[in-house]
Amino acid sequence: MSSRQIAVSEIAKGFSIPSLTGENRPLDEWFGINVFGEAEMERRLPKKVYQALQETIRKGAPLDPSTADVVAQAMKEWALERGATHFAHVFYPLTGQTAEKHDSFLSPAAAGRAVAEFSGKMLIKGEPDASSFPSGGLRATFEARGYTAWDVTSPAYILENPNGNTLCIPTAFCSWTGDALDKKTPLLRSMQALNTQARRVLKLFGHTDPDYVFATAGPEQEYFLVDRRLAMLRPDLIIAGRTLFGAKSAKGQEFEDQYFGAIPERVLAYMFDVERQLLKLGIPIKTRHNEVAPSQYELAPVYENANVAADHQQTVMTVLRHTAPKYGLTCLLHEKPFAGINGSGKHLNWSMACGRMNLLDPGDTPHENMQFLVFCAAVLRAVHRYAPMLRASVAHAGNDHRLGANEAPPAIISVFLGDLLSDIFHQIEQGAVKGARNADILRVGVDTLPPLPKDAGDRNRTSPFAFTGNKFEFRAVGSSQSVAGPLVVLNTIMAESLDYIATTLEQRTGGDAAKLNAAVQELLRDIVRQHKAIIFNGDNYSAEWRREAERRGLPNAANTVDAIAAAMENPEFEALFEKYGVLSRREFQARNEIYLERYCKEIHTEALLCRRMASGMLLPAGHRHQGEIASAVAAMRQAGLENVHDGFLRRLTERVRALEDRIETLDRHIAQPVDGEGALAHARHYRDAIVPAINAVREAADALEPVVADDLWPLPTYQELLFLR
Repeated sequence: MSSRQIAVSEIAKGFSIPSLTGENRPLDEWFGINVFGEAEMERRLPKKVYQALQETIRKGAPLDPSTADVVAQAMKEWALERGATHFAHVFYPLTGQTAEKHDSFLSPAAAGRAVAEFSGKMLIKGEPDASSFPSGGLRATFEARGYTAWDVTSPAYILENPNGNTLCIPTAFCSWTGDALDKKTPLLRSMQALNTQARRVLKLFGHTDPDYVFATAGPEQEYFLVDRRLAMLRPDLIIAGRTLFGAKSAKGQEFEDQYFGAIPERVLAYMFDVERQLLKLGIPIKTRHNEVAPSQYELAPVYENANVAADHQQTVMTVLRHTAPKYGLTCLLHEKPFAGINGSGKHLNWSMACGRMNLLDPGDTPHENMQFLVFCAAVLRAVHRYAPMLRASVAHAGNDHRLGANEAPPAIISVFLGDLLSDIFHQIEQGAVKGARNADILRVGVDTLPPLPKDAGDRNRTSPFAFTGNKFEFRAVGSSQSVAGPLVVLNTIMAESLDYIATTLEQRTGGDAAKLNAAVQELLRDIVRQHKAIIFNGDNYSAEWRREAERRGLPNAANTVDAIAAAMENPEFEALFEKYGVLSRREFQARNEIYLERYCKEIHTEALLCRRMASGMLLPAGHRHQGEIASAVAAMRQAGLENVHDGFLRRLTERVRALEDRIETLDRHIAQPVDGEGALAHARHYRDAIVPAINAVREAADALEPVVADDLWPLPTYQELLFLR
């Protein structure tokens, strides 16, 4: 039997699902038990130190370094009680992954002894080597010094391991020159800018001393689970995280029987394990369900502070991947692991909060809620003016397989408001709001079912940026992606838009509150007239919308290279991030270089992998089957049989030859020198030459798969990967 057949037979025997062990406690007591959070701080810290930390966490007050030793001592005692032996500064470099530097609590002491030490200095600052992380030219290879800095606004936590626990401290990561080398630092800067401008607007609406305004986020996470024994036989899944080859299964998602279906037993056991780990880390996981494609699933949290949510999302991805092998599974977070069925996104639910007030909650009478309408109009203006930056924030090689397909938002950025809000803004444009549509009662027609309150508007799954009741859902984010980048863009463009609104209202009212109502009405009317082109409530998949979007002047960057080029070549975008202290011009351009280089590296890796698999695995299978058929035809003719039909052999030979030719073409493109210098020229070469060549090899290989004997085909098929659970 082949390795593939052995794996399938083993799967057929079933899998012994491990049971969760540990303390038997109520569900609510699991939440946050491994987090050095507010309750633990209040219990262990002196009152003044605790209050000072809360001022920093809740209101953005400067952190007093003198408190660090006190906090470090309490944090160490708590961690040791929880079985920690090491502490780690956790940071988020521009790889998009999570990085950690671990140090032991133990330090040598006199007389051959050792003591557990953890000082304020150790808490505040770490020094990982910065030379081997992407820097986009901000650092030369020989310039190694980099610093991690404690982010007090994101709580420390215990990461459990069967052989010992680690105290993890979320940190920012910067170079010796002060340049941000990570995802967290710009996010914190952008939230600071958003707070400054949002509070200006709130003061105009009578909030004398408004609380700190912070962005909130709740990133949903889609993912695939496949049997690990099959995944290990697929070099493309191991290296690229997606299948470079695979003919369509006889069944896909066309029966629509996977979505919200009963969760398979092994998968459900895995979900329970993942959720328990995440709940212990204080991650507010709320929802789980089957997604549309076979073997695709989703989990979703309650939204929280955007900085904490971004850290939590990185942990979610880590836990999803690391827990899967325990259940004989492999978790795939790539945006498009399988051709022909839906890929995976990470819908980013975003809003703004001031204390307990959600600034994007319209209340019961949105047409009378002047403050809400101003903040909502600010979103419209921001998204319209800076749509290319939003598009660039989700641009990477994996997402190119997904954006624009009939499963995900298109590459054209637009805003869905729904009927109620669209009608209100239309009335504003006409000069006055006379009223709003009332919510209705949905009657199902079955007496035993209760009448249901009907929402004021439907949802739109095709919109990339949709209002969903009290927040906006940015649906174009890729499943493997850090949400920090999109959050940085959202916060910064909103800071600019709120700055514009505050300045305009300040000028038009001159500080006279009696003039506010008229000034707001005039401002809203101006914003709607200038930026209504971004509003679209229809089918974003349709060809008609693409033509209409072009007529409206909305950009359509169809791929990563175009999206990043549009961002990096516009000096207005550089100036925007610099003005609000989010990214310097050097940092902005460095990031664009890094993302283009990553695009090239990912495509180059897939090209080499495609060539190796096609040449070393698939083509030999075709040759073997070709030889077997040729031998059978020759044997029948030698036996004197008349009218031996060799049509199948001819068709098989044609498909084998097509694969040979396309492998040769891919070889030539890989070896072809790039016409031009710089990351953008290289990225364009990979997009225009290498990607089509990879796709052509796949097309030939996928045409060959159905006609090669099943026992000769070396790769687990889509049928096996998607339906053996």
